[in-house]
Amino acid sequence: MPDTGSLSTNALRQWIADKLDVQKIRENLQALGLDEDSVDAHVREFKKMKYAKKQFRGFICLATGAFLGFVSCVLALTNPLPDMYNWFLYGLTSVAIIIICTGLYFVFE
Repeated sequence: MPDTGSLSTNALRQWIADKLDVQKIRENLQALGLDEDSVDAHVREFKKMKYAKKQFRGFICLATGAFLGFVSCVLALTNPLPDMYNWFLYGLTSVAIIIICTGLYFVFE
């Protein structure tokens, strides 16, 4: 982790929580009197933390979708409720695929 100077990770987390854009962060840091290299380091660290948060959310979606797909497969193969077979096979599998695609979007964005 690069040296973030006088600002802590709490400030970076606060910027993420406030949903500030990069331009506002640059303006705030320049108003604090930091040099351009330090500002760039802070912005890089901000982007890194922001993307890590999205990536974590993506992995959670991937795991949820994979588990839901597995449950759908098991329920379709065992057929415990014959009236619900089509719902298990098509409905639950479709929901699992949508969740997995959402997770892939967050991971690869």
